[in-house]
Parts: sequence; C-alpha cells; structure tokens
Amino acid sequence: MSDGDAATAFAPGHVTGFFSVSRADDPMRAGSRGAGVTLSAGVTVRVTPSDDTEVRLNGDRIDVESATRVLGALDATATVEAETNLPLGAGFGVSGAMALGTAFAANAAFARGRSENDLVSLAHAAEVEAGTGLGDVVAQARGGVPIRVEPGAPGHGVLDGVPAAGRIEYVSFGGLSTSEVIGGDTEALSAAGERALVDLRERPTLPHFFELAREFSRDAELLDGEVAAAVEAVTESGGEAAMAMLGRTAFALGTGLTEAGYDPEVCEIHAAGATLR
Repeated sequence: MSDGDAATAFAPGHVTGFFSVSRADDPMRAGSRGAGVTLSAGVTVRVTPSDDTEVRLNGDRIDVESATRVLGALDATATVEAETNLPLGAGFGVSGAMALGTAFAANAAFARGRSENDLVSLAHAAEVEAGTGLGDVVAQARGGVPIRVEPGAPGHGVLDGVPAAGRIEYVSFGGLSTSEVIGGDTEALSAAGERALVDLRERPTLPHFFELAREFSRDAELLDGEVAAAVEAVTESGGEAAMAMLGRTAFALGTGLTEAGYDPEVCEIHAAGATLR
C-alpha cells in the first residue's frame, strides 16, 4: 500500500578493472576485492508506492532481482522506473546501480528512516543473493576510483581509492554473463586479482590502474577479440585503456578511444557516490 510520495535517486555506473572473488554464507560478508572507476553516466531510479511491485528499465518491464529484493527488505511495494544510457550486462554495474538507487529512493518514499550504510548493505546483499555482482554496490556508494581492500557491505568491507578525476570514454561490443563467470571456478582469476590489488595499493595512480587492469584481463583469459583490439589500439597510440569486468566493453582515459579511431560514448569519473534527488 502507499506510504508516501514518489522519490528519485541516482547511482553512478561502475566499471571494474580487476577483482578477486570472496565467498561467504553471509551476503553482507561476501563480495570482492579489486578496483574500478565510477561514472557520471549512471542510473536514475524513481520509486512510487503502489499496490503491486513492477520494475521498468527505460520504459520496458524487466525482472531485476536485486531491485525487488531491496523492496522486500524494506517491506515496500512499489513501481520502480529506472532510466539509463548504459548498456545492460556489459560491465557497467547497472543491476547494482538499480539496487542502490531503489534502496535510496524507497527509503525516502516510504519514510523508512534507514541510514546510508544500512541502505548500501541492503543493496549489496540483494545483488550478491541475486548473483549479478559482488562489488559494484559498495563502489557506487563511494564514487571516484574505488579500491575494494576488503570484501563486503559497510561494517565488513574496507574501501580506499585512487585520488583522480577525468574524462572516460567507452565502447561496448556486448555482454558477458556475470553469474556464469563468478559462479564457476574463480581460483586463477582471483589470484590474478589479488596480485593486481597489492600492486595498485603500492602505487595508486590512474595510469597504473589501467596497466594492472590490462594484465588482469589477459591473466584471467577474459580479453576477447574486439575488446582486445580496441584496448591495443589505444595503448599503441599512447593512451590508457582496459576491459570492463564483466562485459565486452573497452574503457579508456581521456580521449584514448577517440584518438584510436573509435566513436566512443563519453562521461566523467563521478566524484560522489549514489545520491537522493
């Protein structure tokens, strides 16, 4: 039933450069270590109290388990309308952003009185339980260039960051199944991610992040033809680029993809985390 008025929130997109999987029975403790970049391109979520729950993305009805789990945790029945220019399933953390935006907006619309950490924890657990991500939510709540030092929701996870700002370009060639990758054997992938994390924390700069992300995608055997070609074209022209985890997407610093001959989408590193609007 309706408790109040509609509310709107924004959550930035997030591209992960490298990660390692940390499993746990408690979804608040499960997650990933790694690093990525949050984007000014993101997801705007409007939550309107209603008698039945329905989720729409860019006008189309869609099943987003992370978002519906958040509503359930807040004992809320609502229409969730999400808008984004980011492609779904291509490594931009759209499901995490929808969960986080739903948490912030539903908390306001239903006057639930939860703190930010409570809402981030709800969204993180919802995404882990849905199998659609492990670290996007906590990164999207922080903003900037987050380093996930320890896995899990607030109170369990530990975050740091690369102090940086700037333009980000990206081209996407399609999606990868997050659940298939993180649900399978991740031992080699996680070992590569742990090495990259140690290295980045010793030298936390944006160019070094991109270098480590490229190494990770090769070591984890995730870099595919079109993405590999785009990343290589940028680096050969003196730029910085890497593959987004987990999607067939290349993202670059500054004008790297433009100078390499691509026609990319353009955004900025998003300085802040998710916000109510």
